[in-house]
Amino acid sequence: MDLAFGPEGDEFRATLRDWLADNLPDGLDDSDGDPDELFERRRVWNAALFDAGLAAIDWPSEFGGRDASVLEQLIYNEEFARSGAPGPVNAIGVANIAPAIMTLGTDAQKRRLLEPMLRGDEIWSQGMSEPDAGSDLASLSCRATRDGDRFIVNGQKTWNSLGHRADWCQLYVRTDPDVAKHEGITCLLVDMRSPGIEVRPITTIGGSLDFAEVFLTDVEVPVDAVLGEVGGGWHVATRTLGFERAGVAKLALMLRENYQRLLDDAGPSLRADPINRQRLVARYIDSEILRLLAQRTVSAAMHDRMPGAEASVIKLAWSTMEQRVAETAVDVLGIEALLGPWGERLAGSRSLTIAGGTTEVNKNIVGERVLGLPREPKAKG
Repeated sequence: MDLAFGPEGDEFRATLRDWLADNLPDGLDDSDGDPDELFERRRVWNAALFDAGLAAIDWPSEFGGRDASVLEQLIYNEEFARSGAPGPVNAIGVANIAPAIMTLGTDAQKRRLLEPMLRGDEIWSQGMSEPDAGSDLASLSCRATRDGDRFIVNGQKTWNSLGHRADWCQLYVRTDPDVAKHEGITCLLVDMRSPGIEVRPITTIGGSLDFAEVFLTDVEVPVDAVLGEVGGGWHVATRTLGFERAGVAKLALMLRENYQRLLDDAGPSLRADPINRQRLVARYIDSEILRLLAQRTVSAAMHDRMPGAEASVIKLAWSTMEQRVAETAVDVLGIEALLGPWGERLAGSRSLTIAGGTTEVNKNIVGERVLGLPREPKAKG
């Protein structure tokens, strides 16, 4: 991003770049190797980041972070993208679950859960989606019934990121079916090693095992595992602290990195073809648009302006643009590209307009909050 970082920012960048040069091991991007071995190598790398205070610089220092400024977060994202260094293995835990624990958790929950999460010693997943509810949290049916000092949980979750590796799950359950749907939800911090939990990995269209479905049968969860308040799960789910306010820059950097990879793979001869050149220029324009959108959001955060619907705009743009890069790769490189990494990216890119907020939901947010259009009518019955 083309922002003025100043002497302190330049010093932080130089220090971080030197540390990565000295400590980043080989083999952390070996997607063709054994996935379990790769995950363990990244776990060791995660521990090294933690020991250096670099696992989550946006976290408050009291929880192992650095209280990083927006510019420092931006530099961090840029240098990790430049070097190809992966971040923490607990991507969802660090970015989504931990902020809720920091804000709404008990002192005991914070002491027990945050450090192992950040160091990568314990892996976390998030239990929101269900087969009959999709991402509509208010329609969940996984049930938790109070029995003295415990809950008895029964139900099913699906599309749990890292679910087959998880030691813990931030599980959303219905504890009161007799109130409004949003009010009867409770968030539980569940030990995945508890009896009655069965995890089945899901093989994606791209061949990866990044997700799982989870079955819960008479699982006993102590009442002190409630995050926030009983019936306050909706508040937990929507609670955001914005620790990683420069996070949107990651999407722009990812798109630019994939575009550069496409240019490199095309080579001079394919780039010289006028039709291919037109296709590649279109993708370059996409990457510049996303860079400017992200830069605008980062600038707002630097000036302490409250974010609006920018995240939805950027997510919507990024997901469709990444799909176009993968499609363009096959157009430019030819059908043989389907047999290699670009084929995997093309298949995997189909999920980008679903995961993290579907295109339809993001369009509604943009339409209502940016363009001022009427709210989408609700179905009757």
